Amino acid sequence: MENNVPSNYYAIIPAYIRYNKELKFAERLMYGEITALSNKEGYCFANNRYFAELYGVSQSTISRWISHLYELGSIYVKLIRNEKKEIIERRIYIVDNPCMQNNQYPYEQNSTYPIRKMSKDNIININMLDSFFYYIINKEKQIPKEFENLEMQIYDILQKYEMIYTEQMINYMKPENIEKIKIISYALALTVKENVSSLLYKINREQLISLYDECKLREIEYKNKDNEIISFVNYYYKSLKLQLLKNKRIGG
Repeated sequence: MENNVPSNYYAIIPAYIRYNKELKFAERLMYGEITALSNKEGYCFANNRYFAELYGVSQSTISRWISHLYELGSIYVKLIRNEKKEIIERRIYIVDNPCMQNNQYPYEQNSTYPIRKMSKDNIININMLDSFFYYIINKEKQIPKEFENLEMQIYDILQKYEMIYTEQMINYMKPENIEKIKIISYALALTVKENVSSLLYKINREQLISLYDECKLREIEYKNKDNEIISFVNYYYKSLKLQLLKNKRIGG
């Protein structure tokens, strides 16, 4: 693919990509390149090196652009593995694009955010996580500044998903369950902060927990490959947000 770019295909950049302020201009342009490279097979299998050379940036930058497009639900990334579970190919599908000539986007899709080593600016401070958690339990001090003026909305969401616990209840819980509650609660608070909490109506408590467990399994698998997810909190939240956006797209 890298040496045989199908130059006779048109790139397609729909309005929701062209005018999406969440996307960098370079990300919008790369989306168009992905559509052009997808016309022949229904998907794009160009690697990061191809895009890096095309746009004159690093491969890690390309990885961030692709992950961002995936996060927003604009593309779907499927990894093809051999019998040894080694990645032999990456396929990038354009999601729900009626203009594609041969769209073979697979129906089955994973609900978790794509694993990658996150940039330092994505790391959520663990002290902030604990501060938020203990504020919710016993109203210690003040709610973290990032959630100021959102207390009532956050409390309503946590109450809906039965994430309000007393200190006495916490004392009887296993450490791993306390950690689960902390992270899910914090992620729910972030949906309020980022104005996506209105999409929570399509997901229940059991699904929140199931998504957490799925993310944990992927974290373990990733670490076994001598890699790491720097911020699991951020990883879980991104996975939750991705699932909410998918639910919105499916349900209209």
